[in-house]
Amino acid sequence: MSEIKDIGLYESGERKIQWVKANMPLLRALEEEFSADKPFKGLKVALSVHLEAKTAYLCRVLAAGGANMYITGSNPLSTQDDVAAALVKGGLNVFAKHGASAEEYHAHIEKVLECGPNVIIDDGGDLVNTIHNEYPDLTSGVIGGCEETTTGIIRLKAMENDGKLRFPMVAVNNAKCKYLFDNRYGTGQSVWNGINRTTNLIVAGKTAVVAGYGGGGEGVGTPGAALGGKGMVSGKGQKKGMEGGRGGGVPNRLGVGGGGRGVFI
Repeated sequence: MSEIKDIGLYESGERKIQWVKANMPLLRALEEEFSADKPFKGLKVALSVHLEAKTAYLCRVLAAGGANMYITGSNPLSTQDDVAAALVKGGLNVFAKHGASAEEYHAHIEKVLECGPNVIIDDGGDLVNTIHNEYPDLTSGVIGGCEETTTGIIRLKAMENDGKLRFPMVAVNNAKCKYLFDNRYGTGQSVWNGINRTTNLIVAGKTAVVAGYGGGGEGVGTPGAALGGKGMVSGKGQKKGMEGGRGGGVPNRLGVGGGGRGVFI
């Protein structure tokens, strides 16, 4: 039995998922392939992600491949209640709601794991850590899984080094395509979307100091410059500082510059 805020919100969530589907050709192609081949037939998939329209469509694609989906949100503040309702309306199992307390969040993690999963899709490592600590008897049924965040992989590496990780996990976060599309382009756009919504200030003419010039820092710096911001970068070491400088920013030490009137990221 799913646990969500309100099934009556499903129509709004369905519109969001259909919009996503119309703009994600790769997932549409996989949905068509999976619907025919059923590669996950009979498998129980425990999934913890930021629960919004894009990840909801991923859940539907996996379900089209025969997976029995058990879904929760990796962060209660990002869970969209209407999207969760649309998934439940479509027959999937969801245990998540926006603004859940720490106790409710953990209970949702437990509800998902009580299905006895064969595959785990994790974001931050809470499913993997909880199944090892609270449901060790269920780990024998897990074929493997994947983790998409730096935080989660750090936790996995610690478990592996201690000899405690009982099944294989794919470190999705380390994939080069993840750095490219998620870190550089996804983070780059979403950071500025958030800044603009929060401050309601024009970016052009302001100094933007970016701390770090990895995939995420480069992604943040490029759209900031496109919006007219005066970029400064604080890379780790001289090489990253020079790289940021050649990318259009002005290398500087963290905390130097901006005159107190800029944006610090």
